[in-house]
Amino acid sequence: MEKALTKGQSRKKTNRPIVLASIMLAMFLGAIEGTIVSTAMPAIVGELGGFSLYGWVFSVYLLMNAVTVLIYGKLSDLFGRKPIILIGIMIFLIGSILCGFAESMTMLIIFRFIQGLGAGAITPIATTIVGDIYTKEERANIQGYLSSVWGISAIVGPALGGLLVEYVSWRFVFWLNIPLGILASIGIGVFLHEHVTRKKHRIDYRGAVLMMISVSCLMFVLVEGGTGWAWMSFESISLLAVSVITFIFFYFQEKRAEEPIMPFSIWKERPIFIANMTSLTTGIMLIGISSFLPTFVQGVMEQSPIVAGFTLTTMSIGWPIASTFAGSLLLKIGFRTTSLFGGAALVLGSILFITLTPHAGPIWAAVGSFFIGIGMGLTTTTFIVTIQSTVSWEQRGIATASNSFMRNLGNTIGAALLGGILNSQILRYFKENGQDLTTDLSVDSINILLNEKDRNMLPDSLLQFLQDSLTYSLHIVYYVVLLIAVISFVLILLLPREKKV
Repeated sequence: MEKALTKGQSRKKTNRPIVLASIMLAMFLGAIEGTIVSTAMPAIVGELGGFSLYGWVFSVYLLMNAVTVLIYGKLSDLFGRKPIILIGIMIFLIGSILCGFAESMTMLIIFRFIQGLGAGAITPIATTIVGDIYTKEERANIQGYLSSVWGISAIVGPALGGLLVEYVSWRFVFWLNIPLGILASIGIGVFLHEHVTRKKHRIDYRGAVLMMISVSCLMFVLVEGGTGWAWMSFESISLLAVSVITFIFFYFQEKRAEEPIMPFSIWKERPIFIANMTSLTTGIMLIGISSFLPTFVQGVMEQSPIVAGFTLTTMSIGWPIASTFAGSLLLKIGFRTTSLFGGAALVLGSILFITLTPHAGPIWAAVGSFFIGIGMGLTTTTFIVTIQSTVSWEQRGIATASNSFMRNLGNTIGAALLGGILNSQILRYFKENGQDLTTDLSVDSINILLNEKDRNMLPDSLLQFLQDSLTYSLHIVYYVVLLIAVISFVLILLLPREKKV
């Protein structure tokens, strides 16, 4: 059994309960950011204008988060977790303060860039610290606490954002981070004690630059492709080519670097490789459910935004519940069997979505979301514990960060891939079934379904046609989600038959 006191800690005792609470508070900063800002965005656009830049408020944050996560993970292996996560929180808070002072949408996007630059350090290193200060047996249960942060943020974020916007100002949505970030920094800074061997490190600057260029170009193509640019446009092909070429250079640079940013040797470990590839596929699934389910519930079922939000909230309930049970399951039946239960839940949830009809009601959609949450809770918890148990302290930071990166990459790929499928299928339905219509329709015509006042003004025949087109197109999307769920299950089957955790 691995002792709780590892190379990453000093003989001066770490106050584990306070450090855990501080880590959860730090993770809450990153977790709530998406939901609370989404709620405030209509008010922000109303004051600052710049609706055409709406998407970049989110994209630039996610881009920087994805680009920096691997670098922070490696730096934490070299210099210790505490200084790197504290630097990340500080940068995140500086960005939050500046966001609250933004006077234009362009300024807000620049300041969100700074926020994202710091956010890349928070979640993966917080998770790594848990791997350092708890034994393998304890980690399985503690991961359930960490997962609960995401469930709480999903429920609290929209409500808190709405209250701040209505009764104070949207600027406090960003300034709320300041006291929380300071408390988290104090808890980690004072009560976490590490002993990191002091030696001169040869930081792989060239590898870091090449990786940032490669990942940035890839993410930029995935965000803009099919929307701002055509997939086969000069811009898309050029950036994709730069991404591939710089990745090749990055690979050979890492082979010869003394302390590589990404030691490819960890990918030779079968549990890590399978866990990361499955996180990529589940990341695609996750964005497919969370992005498009509310559109179906509001536009086709004609339910309110609150009800649409409820159908996603059940996912946030199932996730931490499953993460909590995953701890005991890991110890009783091992990581492979626990992961298989999670994979089966993902497949079952996907089947519920492809059988979703306008008359099934939001409860059916909520049950499907709940099973997806169960699957995500079981698999993500198992993967993190498995990864952290496979490598030593010196590689635990980058190994954990690699898993976060693959899920982020899956989210971005999923948004591009599934969004493109949805749009193309809507246009196909219009072309094949809209010959008798006198109205010119485009993908943007679906927006009418999401506004109750506009929807009620539509002729019954046109309303039914638009709802049928959205139902048909989303079912195609969910068939793809089911296929990806099956791929995830097959990948889990490839995990080694194991020793228990």
